[in-house]
This record gives sequence, C-alpha cells and structure tokens, in this order.
Amino acid sequence: MIKTLIKSTRLSWASKNANMYLLALTYAYFYAKPINNPFEIILGLILVTVLWGALYTLNDLTDLDVDGRDRNKQNRAFIQNSVDQKFILLFFTISAVFIISFSILPPAFTLILSLMLLNQFIYTLPPIRLKETVLAPFFSTATNSVLRLASCAVLLGNVFLVPLSVYIFMYLAGMGTYLMYKSKPKPASLVGIIGGLVILYALLAGDMNIIQFAVAILPSFLAAIPLYLSLFTKKDDMFRLADILYHQVAMVFFLLCILIIVF
Repeated sequence: MIKTLIKSTRLSWASKNANMYLLALTYAYFYAKPINNPFEIILGLILVTVLWGALYTLNDLTDLDVDGRDRNKQNRAFIQNSVDQKFILLFFTISAVFIISFSILPPAFTLILSLMLLNQFIYTLPPIRLKETVLAPFFSTATNSVLRLASCAVLLGNVFLVPLSVYIFMYLAGMGTYLMYKSKPKPASLVGIIGGLVILYALLAGDMNIIQFAVAILPSFLAAIPLYLSLFTKKDDMFRLADILYHQVAMVFFLLCILIIVF
C-alpha cells in the first residue's frame, strides 16, 4: 500500500521543479547576489516536490476510469493497485507542507504554494475541471512552470530577480509541451514560434545569457524532440524516450548544479 502511494507521487518528475530552481539560481549567480539561505532553498525545492507529488496523486484519482483504458497509463499506481480511500486521503494531507512553509519560509513562498494548489484544483476537480475544456493548455504545465520558477525567486528575495520575458517564455514552453503531449501539432507549432520570438528578445535584451538559455531550453528541447516526433511516428516509444531524457537524465544534472550554486 505504501509503495503504491509513493509511486503515485511520481518522484522522478521532480526534474521539473529542479529545472526551474536551477534557472532561478543562475540569476543570483550571474548577478553576484549572495545566497545566505541555502538550506531554505533546498527545503523549498523539497516542499514543492512533495506538494506536486500529492497533486499528481489527486490527478490520478480523478482519472481512474480514463487512465484504465489508456495503455500508456496502465502502469500508474492506482490502475495497478487499489488503495483504501481513507489511506489516500491520509497520504494526501498536504497541510504538513503548508505548516512547514508557513513556519519557516517567507510568506510569499507559502502564497505561491497556495496558487499551485488552487491552479491544480480548478484544473483537476469538478465542477470546473479545466482539463476537459479548451482552456486546459493555459492552466496546466504552462502555469505550473511559472509558479515553480517564482517559488525559487521569492526565496532569493525578489520574484522579479527572474525577468518577465523569461517567465513568459517558460509559460509558452510549458504550453507547447502540453500541446505536443496531447498530439495537437498546429497549436504546438504556433506556440513554439511565439516562444522562439520571446526567447530571442530575452537574449537580445540581456534578460538571459547563453548559459541561462541552455538551462531553460536544452533539457526541455531534448525531450521536446521525441515529443514532436510522436506526433508523426511511434508515439509510445517517443513518449518513453522523452520521459527518460527529461525526468531521469536531466534531473541528475539539475540537482548537481543546484548544490554547487547554493553551497
């Protein structure tokens, strides 16, 4: 039972959090901003990861019937194993995350955690359940990427330590990834073009240097290649390759870089 609950949190997906934290930390590094709270930043990353683990669990619980008919998702925890609802609810008590955050970390960080929770609630739960509407691409990976990035920036003392153009790019990149995952090539291509223009502006305006560009785009780009190819060929194989590249290979790199910068 505990193994099933832990599996449902998809800990390997912590790479999304680590990627955004590393990107924010590069701004402190290149601005020569002292990092006097390294343990707070690591704690923040852990809390964000735990929170998203719980939210992924919530998402799975609302999609049991649909996922059970999708062969790409039949290895998910709650498809393979039934778990008593009371234990799921116990596991899902994200109140611990907010108690720790409120007690130790800045209020702005707790506010961003609250926005993550609210965004996922309206995306996942009825009666709103935006994931079944045309608004889904605007509230899924796109918004979550921005909030992850902002959660680290506030721990560094200023949410706008990361330039606005970078937030916009990460929003568009998240939206494009979602559209590719949902096999919508035309909207994905359009969002990709707009995102390319935004990141070009960020580079020309000095909002991003070449290393930050690499952190922001290369890991996602490596995963985006098989995702884009999945629109045309071997969808299952391309999805697995994207998952390995971003959620496993890249995460090790992200975590090592984070530890080097903060310590």
